[in-house]
Amino acid sequence: MALITSVLDMVFGGGRNLLRDTADLLRPNPEGADARASALQGAALAQFAAEFGQPQRSAFDRAMDGLNRLPRPLFALGTAALFVAAMVAPAWFAQRMAGLATVPEPLWWLLGVIVSFYFGARHQQKGHEFRAALARQAGAAHHGLGGAPAVPVALADTGTDAQLALQALEPADNPVLQQWQNTGAGRR
Repeated sequence: MALITSVLDMVFGGGRNLLRDTADLLRPNPEGADARASALQGAALAQFAAEFGQPQRSAFDRAMDGLNRLPRPLFALGTAALFVAAMVAPAWFAQRMAGLATVPEPLWWLLGVIVSFYFGARHQQKGHEFRAALARQAGAAHHGLGGAPAVPVALADTGTDAQLALQALEPADNPVLQQWQNTGAGRR
């Protein structure tokens, strides 16, 4: 009887259930899988909310952003309209092109500079806003996943050991750096 009791205690005793623990290794726990799936879906929804959530902007900012979006479509549609006009009304189109031919070359250069700077500045601004949004989202995702906020790297804390503090400040030998400096690549 003592042998059966010891075997049953080994399988079910000690606050554990050896059969259930073994089954959990072979088959995932459905409650745990549901909790993980729910946490994953919640994190994805939070990321989408952060990605698509726009800060409130004034009516003037929205109107200016709308005006800034007009030139590219107008240039594209205007160019397509010129092709249509050339086919539909060739005489009218020829008169307009003869008028453009009288525009002095420096004025064309000035127009090219203005258009280039406009589109270049807008491209740079939107790229900067995109990178800033990515950085904010990456920081939020890192912090949301339990990561510690980024801290600057500092020297190791040596406490009150003065000798150790002096050793930490002395540069150590770095054979790779020495070889690089000796080859002349480090001198510029």
